[in-house]
Amino acid sequence: MDRFSGKVALVTGASSGLGAAVATRLAAEGAQVFGIARNRDALVAIQQQVRSDGGDMAIAVTDVGAYEQCIAAVAKCVEQYGQLDCLVNVAGSHRFHHTPEITPQEWRQELDINLNGPFFLCQAALPHLLASKGNIVNVASIAGLEGQPYSASYCAAKHGLIGFSKSLALEYTKHDLRVNVVCPGGMATPQIDNIQIPEDADFDLLMRSAALRGMMDAKEVASVIAFLASADASAVHGAVYTVDRGKTCG
Repeated sequence: MDRFSGKVALVTGASSGLGAAVATRLAAEGAQVFGIARNRDALVAIQQQVRSDGGDMAIAVTDVGAYEQCIAAVAKCVEQYGQLDCLVNVAGSHRFHHTPEITPQEWRQELDINLNGPFFLCQAALPHLLASKGNIVNVASIAGLEGQPYSASYCAAKHGLIGFSKSLALEYTKHDLRVNVVCPGGMATPQIDNIQIPEDADFDLLMRSAALRGMMDAKEVASVIAFLASADASAVHGAVYTVDRGKTCG
């Protein structure tokens, strides 16, 4: 498919996991991808992979929790490619804690990456997306639709991201701009390998967040994001798509 020929997409968290899967998928479909993440070496590796497959990808090391860096990333993207057609906010952070043990710094870090960063990037990208009649895909989580144990800060941020996205979609309903949300369930990504569960956690509670059909591959979620970012989803605006192998169906 060539759905993104002539289009420019800015993808956050593009160094690994879902962000890398989205970046490679959009590039494979013809997009010029501007990928940002904090890990330079991993980001360069994804850029090299995209280029070796014949795609076009530029990168910038960016902490999405930092307002100035978000503004700079959007500016660099537009400077590099001359336009911006799609913003995909994938970067995320999920830490498990007993709620009384979450420090103020940890609380702020979770909100910075999962909520504030997407907000800052949307703010900076809006003028360019309105000019290109583009779209935004914000990646939340099923944790933004329900509660999850030991995840107070993560759930708060993802609920907030969904609320922000719906508000933004309504605000721009009369403009040629689309805003949608994807809520993935559990994915087999490097982030899963680094998760630390409290030693005395109640695993009966934790298993309530597990899908009966098991973990997904990031490419499965990336395909849904690619659909929402493409003209195939021209009538989809303000939607919240769950991609969770049935976890939230009942």
